[in-house]
Amino acid sequence: MKILGISCYYHDSAVAIIENGKILVAIQEERLSRIKHDKSFPILSINYCLSFLNISINEIDDIIYYEKPYVKFERIIDNFIDTYPKSIIPFIQNIPSWIGEKLFLKRTFKKKMNEIGLTKNIQLKFAEHHLSHAAQTYFLSSFQDASILIIDGVGENTTISYWKAKRNELVVVKEVLYPHSLGLLYSAFTYYLGFKVNSGEYKMMGLAPYGDIDSNQYKEYKSKIEKNLLKIDLNGTFTLNMNYFTFQFGKQMVDHKKWRELFGLSKREQDDILKIDHCNFALAIQHVVEEVVLKLLEELKALNDSNNLCLGGGFFMNCVVNGNVKLSSLFKEVFIPYSVGDSGGAIGAALSLWHIYYNNQKRENNEIPYLGKEYSFSKDLLTDDLTVNRYNNDKLLTVVVDELVNGKIIGWFQGRSEFGPRALGNRSIIADPRLENGKNYVNQRIKFRESFRPFAPSILESEALNYFNISNSKYMQFVGAINKENRIENVTLNKNSIDNQKDVIISNYPSITHVDYTSRIQTVNKMNGKFYELLNHFFSETGCPMLLNTSFNLRGEPIVESIEDALNCFNSTNLDILVVDNFIIAKKNG
Repeated sequence: MKILGISCYYHDSAVAIIENGKILVAIQEERLSRIKHDKSFPILSINYCLSFLNISINEIDDIIYYEKPYVKFERIIDNFIDTYPKSIIPFIQNIPSWIGEKLFLKRTFKKKMNEIGLTKNIQLKFAEHHLSHAAQTYFLSSFQDASILIIDGVGENTTISYWKAKRNELVVVKEVLYPHSLGLLYSAFTYYLGFKVNSGEYKMMGLAPYGDIDSNQYKEYKSKIEKNLLKIDLNGTFTLNMNYFTFQFGKQMVDHKKWRELFGLSKREQDDILKIDHCNFALAIQHVVEEVVLKLLEELKALNDSNNLCLGGGFFMNCVVNGNVKLSSLFKEVFIPYSVGDSGGAIGAALSLWHIYYNNQKRENNEIPYLGKEYSFSKDLLTDDLTVNRYNNDKLLTVVVDELVNGKIIGWFQGRSEFGPRALGNRSIIADPRLENGKNYVNQRIKFRESFRPFAPSILESEALNYFNISNSKYMQFVGAINKENRIENVTLNKNSIDNQKDVIISNYPSITHVDYTSRIQTVNKMNGKFYELLNHFFSETGCPMLLNTSFNLRGEPIVESIEDALNCFNSTNLDILVVDNFIIAKKNG
């Protein structure tokens, strides 16, 4: 039985096809349309997946959408009534898209599917939004029982849900409903700091460590957040003080005047200089949500005594929160999937149909995140200003390691593309983590992005604990701290500005160590194919078991999908060489 799972219309549209519980292929629409966070109906992705499997749409047995539009629309109508007349303008602005596509999804689906040749009658099914998240994280794990916590902005009505799972049964044990949302709280601060909601939250997470935890300003910000903006009871009940928020009835997330009066800080605009005030503000909300999540998990533990924890929903893109959860003693094992946000809902919806609706208990091993296509290289793709050489596998690894040791920044393109937001070694930009200026060089001359942003290390799983306090982070889900023996001691950081901190070398691996001695870690094993071989080769030659790994893309663009995408990125940047399969491509004037 082949099941097609679809998520779309809000952000990060995606498609997945599973067969008898095994994920065959999955991709986000943005990889094909080249529109970051593309939310449109994923017709490109559907055709891509069908083509990959060499099947027609008529060979699909079931199609399922990752949430229930009618239930969501009912919440929108209720919200309009509750906040009238403030909500009338945004309601009028949004209603056409609902009437046109979102509400009557079956009609839209039929039209789109007919265009690609659907002739048989397939009844479109719907999963609840938080069930899609819960099914994804649980059924991708190896657990036979687990506690599940889902946190996002909002699904249909739910913003936080507690679940208990056993075999193929998932049961909701508690919910927090809109508008009380931890995800929207974090997004409100993202918005107030001048970053884009639903895509800039990770920037705020990276900005937070530049704040000063010992400063009175940080302490005042944190205290005011806890006293004025939210309430968390001992039983895990979470509520927002809606007097300070406007996301229910406008494009603004918050009441600017009330926030300015409360915090003494005006809203930052996108191009404004980042100041230490902004860093302290980011650090305050980061620490608040970390504490709230641990309280929620204490309540979940009381509701279900499993030692296994699964986390899902876009909120858990916050790898710092995840690292704190992993290092806590609340649960023995913690699992977070490779695409924890809405794109993963396509996989989760399909798995929920197979395991729950059709009552199949047997699990397939779906740990490998490389779910896209594999591309064949042709010299015809190259322009005259590029050179190419082909090597056998051993020689290729030797040449690449030599280039890395010589300080070169490399585009690394191998095999099937990763599903989700992280580059996990098949569509990556890599460098030697020991480079003193590597972080600045990649930020400014390769990625063209903010200089304060950190980079991740990919490290051999067998060596992880020799360098960090976390040993298993195969999808780059967790932030951990570098061990003391790898830190440079007696370093004084001037907390008066970002610039005074970001270039200070505080570890033996400056390109991957953030200002607070942390890193968002990817642990690498045989699952990672040639990337694993490269790390082993680099380790044997240098004694260093890790590489800087960042996504192969430019600022504001999706990760590259095809070889053409990789070549476009290579030609637009100061990357030194591009490795595609066993070919090394260079610029003649490079």
